[in-house]
Amino acid sequence: MTKLGADTVWPLWADTAGENPFTLQDVAAPPEQAVVTAVTEPVLLGFAPVAPNGRAMLVLGGGGYVALMAGREGVQVARWLAGLGYHAFVLIHRFPQAATGPSAPLDDAREAMRRIRVRGLAPDGLGVVGLSSGGHLAACLAAEYPAEWREPPSPHADLPTRPDVLVVGYGPLSTNAKGRTLAPDKPPLPPVEKQAMYDRLQPDAQLLPDPPPMFIVYSGNDPVVPVENALRLYAATRAAGGVADLHVFGDAPHGFALDTPGLPVSAWPDLCAAWLRQVGFL
Repeated sequence: MTKLGADTVWPLWADTAGENPFTLQDVAAPPEQAVVTAVTEPVLLGFAPVAPNGRAMLVLGGGGYVALMAGREGVQVARWLAGLGYHAFVLIHRFPQAATGPSAPLDDAREAMRRIRVRGLAPDGLGVVGLSSGGHLAACLAAEYPAEWREPPSPHADLPTRPDVLVVGYGPLSTNAKGRTLAPDKPPLPPVEKQAMYDRLQPDAQLLPDPPPMFIVYSGNDPVVPVENALRLYAATRAAGGVADLHVFGDAPHGFALDTPGLPVSAWPDLCAAWLRQVGFL
């Protein structure tokens, strides 16, 4: 099984992971550049810290819910977090499609939170870092779960799925949702299950009261994910009684992640670490 350099691999919905739970775009690519193109069995890739700080982080990479940037927005982020002392876990989640329905990514993320907590690796707190579509998914963990959706049964259903802190980077939170798009006459996103998910999961409009502290980082001129997503989440967090740091870099590419040397946006990981110390999570 391909582990992408992880120390552990945990299946989410089974006792043991299969031989090929996910498919890579290029099997020869280094873990830091891995792209997942299909997922038959969601798994958690665990990266252990050298000096544990008693906390863990779930990492949710992007890919527009049709792929996963498991390297740039997963493995690289997990290694950065492990260097800060966190047990870091990269989620390889299923995509919203005909075989899984629109709820699959959120169901997998919620079960991942339970799996990490039940292992006892986050006695002092469990946070979430999500980038791009992973930022949307991360914010959904602080929002209402749709009442009409039927969540898969979990042996750990009594454990909380709410993050203790939340880091959201350039996520399409609601501008893909019907009635809230910024582009007039924007066509639905394929497949239909993906559009249904975006229509139903609009975390900035569905935040639960007293949301966790948030660090929000976006590009002001992002051509893919408009900065309005950040402004909506910041306003919603304050309205729900939460606190947030909002960082908008005027000129930065979409998907800046951790590898944009020489640009001001490359400072965001240091700013995030300082914020984590400020809120008592580091």
